[in-house]
Amino acid sequence: MWFKNLKIYRLAPEFKADAQELEQQLAKQGYQAIGSRDMQSLGWVEPRAGMGLVYLQGGQYLLCLRQAKKLLPASVINRAARDRAGEIEEQQGFKPGRKQMREIKEFIIDELLPQAFHTERDISVWIDTRNHWFVIDTSSGARADEVLGMLAKAIDPFPVRPLHVERSPAAAMTGWLADDEAPEVFSIDQDTELSSTGNSGSKVRYSRQTIAPEDACRHIQSGKQCTRLAMTWADRVSFVLTEGLDLRRVTALDVLKEGQGADDTEAERFASDFVLMTGELSRLIDDLVDSFGGEK
Repeated sequence: MWFKNLKIYRLAPEFKADAQELEQQLAKQGYQAIGSRDMQSLGWVEPRAGMGLVYLQGGQYLLCLRQAKKLLPASVINRAARDRAGEIEEQQGFKPGRKQMREIKEFIIDELLPQAFHTERDISVWIDTRNHWFVIDTSSGARADEVLGMLAKAIDPFPVRPLHVERSPAAAMTGWLADDEAPEVFSIDQDTELSSTGNSGSKVRYSRQTIAPEDACRHIQSGKQCTRLAMTWADRVSFVLTEGLDLRRVTALDVLKEGQGADDTEAERFASDFVLMTGELSRLIDDLVDSFGGEK
């Protein structure tokens, strides 16, 4: 089980909760099945069935936040509201006003909610108590905020801080392209995006294609900065780095899969994958932060 995306935060040094204490805190916000009249439900679930709300391996915690959301598109509500408004207009002899239309929509939503299907989405969270990293497996800022919001309700004081580095990721990636050289233990791969720093909003993307140094310099001289860059760390993990210091499309390369036992049980594979992932990614994050001049 490897995270596909990394939103990285700093875990506060004063965070001392062991797995049992953390489990008790998260249980206050445990997931409840979505009700017929609810639009959504949000809460903590077991990352692995039967292992509790906090999965623990060697000082590494794995959590899971579940979101259930009703599928009730605005187009469906608006169409039903228009039909209902037409019926009311025939009865009362004039079109419903704004206030009455709001009431009609609220009535339609209440009527449709019990019949609506819902989706469930799980967001994994990794807490590294040894190296003090807090990582959310998502590329969405809104979903990351949901995780942080739920965690803030469960844990006081809030143990997570933004990660700030000395050098701007966009400036650093632009410099690597200009020099045609990545920092030690990293290499530049084939996906690149450069964006204008002015008001034009222009972008140029290279997908599955290596950008030539002279092309990179030409784009940089025209006022663009690198905002996304595909990279590989230590020939072990590939990813796409963004200007917001997020890692996307994280992939463990074959060299990491070579020693895995084919006869392991599912539980053993899950445990070994988690240990391998946390060990590799914590080192990757350390090296990445160092490449930006360390933390600010």
